[in-house]
Amino acid sequence: MPEHAHTNRLAQETSPYLLQHAHNPVDWYPWGEEALAAARAADKPIFLSIGYSACHWCHVMERESFEDETTAALMNELFVNVKVDREERPDLDAIYMDAVQAMTGQGGWPMSVFLTPDAKPFYGGTYFPPQPRYGMPSFQQVLRAVADAYRDRRDQVEGQAERLTEMLQRSASLGAQSADLGSETLHEALAQLRQVFDDEHGGFGSQPKFPQPMTLDFILTQYRHSRDLDTLYMAELTLEQMALGGIYDQLGGGFHRYSVDAVWLVPHFEKMLYDNAQLLRTYLHAWQITRSDLYRRVLDETIDYVLREMTAPQGGFYSTQDADSEGEEGKFFVWTPDEIEQHLTPQQAGIFETYYGVSDRGNFEGRNILYVSRGLDNVAQRFGVSEAEAAQTLAEARRILFAVREERIKPHRDEKILAEWNGLMI
Repeated sequence: MPEHAHTNRLAQETSPYLLQHAHNPVDWYPWGEEALAAARAADKPIFLSIGYSACHWCHVMERESFEDETTAALMNELFVNVKVDREERPDLDAIYMDAVQAMTGQGGWPMSVFLTPDAKPFYGGTYFPPQPRYGMPSFQQVLRAVADAYRDRRDQVEGQAERLTEMLQRSASLGAQSADLGSETLHEALAQLRQVFDDEHGGFGSQPKFPQPMTLDFILTQYRHSRDLDTLYMAELTLEQMALGGIYDQLGGGFHRYSVDAVWLVPHFEKMLYDNAQLLRTYLHAWQITRSDLYRRVLDETIDYVLREMTAPQGGFYSTQDADSEGEEGKFFVWTPDEIEQHLTPQQAGIFETYYGVSDRGNFEGRNILYVSRGLDNVAQRFGVSEAEAAQTLAEARRILFAVREERIKPHRDEKILAEWNGLMI
């Protein structure tokens, strides 16, 4: 067993995410009365950090700040520090995400929230860098500023916490009220989606782009009622572009978390059970309408992925796969031409690289995220073969390179089995 310079309370937890932080020099507490009591006894504010094991930027902030002795000493001096796995405690994640969004207008993970000793939020954000950059203060600057405010302007801090808590309670009360969704409301929702629809690349808004399966299901349902082809087009273009893009794992099936760009090319590479469960349902609904071969292939490959990578031997489905392997984001999924060409014949490599847009320059830090860059008919014409021959060659190349990829060190898998997410997959 390796010896560690530090071991904190998280070593007694079962969450893979919390265990990842068990040997930080930060004196982490899990969420609970012990942490709240410690904050009250020491009259210190709480620093609450919420994330999950597959989160790339959670790993980055851990390496930069939580593993840094100087930063950890400052955290331990000024705060009671609490770690939460958002997948283990979605209730806490939802509460404090609402607070961060109310304070900053945005949210994400890692979530960084500062609380009074009675757990009321008064300041927050997401990732903070170790040095000031891009207009963001450094994490140490944030720690000192928040601690100074809590010490010197306690009334203002507590007033802010009270007002924010009251606002969140009112919002939750309004959200709990039910209302009938009449046809006028549904038509207005569809009209608003049309306004932000990207009619070149699919999806809604610019970047980053998330798959939004519930939105696409809503659009498909509206098409079933109206038979309006413009409505169907929004769903079809989005589903097609995602299936052809880098957000979809072209070799192994399954969807990554989201695309950092507007064209579905460069993903955040983590894979989440709940995303893939919902997208399976959406692609199934789209296939039922269109009978698209592409949608059927996505369904088959994504189901194969879930059964192969995310299914526990005793039954049930695991939660997530990490974005990183060997300390690098996306390393498991990307390729260079040399890596491809050493395993394939020249004909196989040429067809594979042409179809999937592989180049010497690459599209991700000098390497290649696979995406469908041109139609199979175009590839067949370039190589002077029939489409059937090109398809057969491509299938064989994919089989060979998938086997090669299986020999790589895989991203970490969070093997929690969550009832809610399993319900979606089932």
